[in-house]
Amino acid sequence: MNRIRRLLIANRGEIACRVIHSAKSLGIACIAVYSDADRRAAHVAMADEAIPIGPAPARRSYLNQSAILNAARASSADALHPGYGFLSENASFAQAVLDAGVRFVGPSPEAIAAMGSKANAKALMAQAGVPLVPGYAGDRQDPDWLAEQAEALGYPVLIKASAGGGGKGMRRVDHSVDFAAALTACQREALASFGDASVLIERYLLEPRHIEVQIFGDQHGRIVSLLERDCSLQRRHQKVMEEAPAPGWTAQQRKALSEAAIAAARAVNYVGAGTVEFIVDSKAAFYFMEMNTRLQVEHPVTEMILGEDLVAWQLKVAMGEALPAHWEHLQPNGHAIEARLYAENPRRGFLPSSGLVQALSLPESAGFFSQASPIRIDAGIRAGDVISADYDPMIAKLIVHGKDREQALDRLGQALAATSVLGPSNNRAFLQQLIAHPLVQAGQLSTALIENHIHELAGPPTAQEKRKALLAIAAAWALSRPPSDHWDAFEHHDGWRHRSLQATDPAVDRLRLRAIDDAQGAEHVIERRWTPDRLLVIDGEAWKLGDGVFAKTALVAEFASSQGEASLRIQARLLGIEALHVLHRASGDASPRTTPLQIQVDFAQSGSSWQLLDSAAEALGEQPGQGSLIAPMPGKVIAIHAAVGDEVRAGQVLLVIEAMKMEHSLQAEVDGKLLSLNVELGDQVADAALLAQIERTTRA
Repeated sequence: MNRIRRLLIANRGEIACRVIHSAKSLGIACIAVYSDADRRAAHVAMADEAIPIGPAPARRSYLNQSAILNAARASSADALHPGYGFLSENASFAQAVLDAGVRFVGPSPEAIAAMGSKANAKALMAQAGVPLVPGYAGDRQDPDWLAEQAEALGYPVLIKASAGGGGKGMRRVDHSVDFAAALTACQREALASFGDASVLIERYLLEPRHIEVQIFGDQHGRIVSLLERDCSLQRRHQKVMEEAPAPGWTAQQRKALSEAAIAAARAVNYVGAGTVEFIVDSKAAFYFMEMNTRLQVEHPVTEMILGEDLVAWQLKVAMGEALPAHWEHLQPNGHAIEARLYAENPRRGFLPSSGLVQALSLPESAGFFSQASPIRIDAGIRAGDVISADYDPMIAKLIVHGKDREQALDRLGQALAATSVLGPSNNRAFLQQLIAHPLVQAGQLSTALIENHIHELAGPPTAQEKRKALLAIAAAWALSRPPSDHWDAFEHHDGWRHRSLQATDPAVDRLRLRAIDDAQGAEHVIERRWTPDRLLVIDGEAWKLGDGVFAKTALVAEFASSQGEASLRIQARLLGIEALHVLHRASGDASPRTTPLQIQVDFAQSGSSWQLLDSAAEALGEQPGQGSLIAPMPGKVIAIHAAVGDEVRAGQVLLVIEAMKMEHSLQAEVDGKLLSLNVELGDQVADAALLAQIERTTRA
């Protein structure tokens, strides 16, 4: 066997950490690469060596082929693992690696090229007898021609980047009037992500399932199926949860799907790990979508039901080892589910989030590949790390194994309840709602499930959730700044206001807040009354704070109703309470505020973020009006659809921002006249930047 001794991993974050874990288990020295933004990242610390490759933007670092090849030469690497994403499916890069005398851990450049274009792949699959979704995948790409093909197929249709994947360069179009705009967006996104603006068009199957097969080939001509995964639970055409085996999938269906996947791989003499993806209609008829010539993000669920390390087998195959004989007859052992923990806000259309991860708590991981281990965590983010707008916003993958699907779902619920992220917005509470949904519990999955039930899964905080959150804020506020025995209102600088206080009156601090994700913008009031029994009044409802501790971010507090009719015990984690103690600003102090006027509350089963509406904040101009257009994340302005003076309507797209490899359309919240536009095409904007202002139209 021609051993690999020094492996360069041309990737970052969780992906690089995953590869390093398996490579080290085989005694292989690991070399990481990193951008300026990742100098202190987990994968850099985990590797034996690390080499800088350029600035933060991916196109200047992780997509910079020359920089990565130079790093391979400088480190004397004898093999390169591309991970998944970035350059992992770039045929010219794979060839350049081989030309440099370095082994490429993956399929041949020819196989990558054959499957890299969705249009070419469909032609190959037609020759191999693999079923295809009706559509157009030709070379002619002028807009009028593509529009004609869409009309011939019948709406709804799906526009997809020919060279793409991961939901980028993809749009569903329901009506012909929307086709031109969707096509332009797809082509622009495809060109930015893959360097190729060509697209294909498919008939859109309503509420289908997305089921894929993990295939593996060795250098001795064997290609096997490692069973299927169900990846139907998606938002924005990107996967959120995956599981193996597919719920309700019979042995006969598995055999037919595996045979089709193997036929697809044989068509390109495939070597290494790959995934053949199928879309499945309501009658369980399946159609080829694409083949990913790499390992997938969701490969851990396959590892958990088989007890095999697929990355280790990628390396073994690259060293010439034959696949195990028993892989010809594999059967699933139990059930595995993976949930992707993202820095994003489901209540705001899954907009990605970025910033400092101030606190991160994940459940204890019991192991990687043992089926006896119920929980596995794949992560590349740690507390203190910064989630950059330049990269994918994944925080971690939570993978669980159970004897059956019911037990796996229960264990995933436990794992999510033990998870807490303070800093960027995240989708943990959304994932909890998702796995509890009756359709998910019943295994009735489809790619439309999340979209169809988004208000149930990611609606605004309920009244009960708001009350608990406000109680937590009030308790943390009180416990972090308790009154002294000789409390003097005039010595306090934490938002207290003198309101004709009488000698007999209790001292009162008052805060006004609103839930950031509450579209109604309802105001809530907390009063902290300095009486011997520590009275807290939440929206007029009085509670006595009993025992409680607030240390750093962790809160434990017990409350009793002022009437003694009810008691409540709260455990939560909070971020931003310190903002309550700096609201006071000395007269004439014009220095900018550095403490954020937001508080994040994280419970085991829910979470919410709150904005302070204190009068001091309003005086500083920190509460934009309803007619303001605010950047929901850092990003680049790539399209402007209105000019100063234009009359605009609520819901009209005014700007498009590109962030974290996706486009995000920003809409006017009100009808009115565009008074100001503070950005130009190509500008980089900061999170929460004021982009535009609209003078609201008053209707008669």
